[in-house]
Amino acid sequence: MATVKFKTSLRKGDHVVVISGKDKGKHGEILQVIPDKSAVLVARINMVKRHTRQTKEQQGGIVEKEGPVHISNVMLRDPDTGKGVRIGKKVLENGQKVRVACGSGEVLDRR
Repeated sequence: MATVKFKTSLRKGDHVVVISGKDKGKHGEILQVIPDKSAVLVARINMVKRHTRQTKEQQGGIVEKEGPVHISNVMLRDPDTGKGVRIGKKVLENGQKVRVACGSGEVLDRR
């Protein structure tokens, strides 16, 4: 069975809001984007426990870490309101492509 890959405008470092699942309503920063699974790792969201074996560098035991969240379950967080917002794209006068919050029209990429 083939998996469907979603094209996403989310990037590492973006602040997102979880819109469904056990962590609905929580928000955090994207730590990693996993395009093969159409998923993201969000800081302190979907915490799972892993039993790890002891190595020279790491002590063994039960370790809590972030699990992947499907990209359809998160939305980019609007910097003004703190709510989830859809992402649009726009070309500025200087030819630079930027991401835009669809609700407010505010430019999200400040570089």
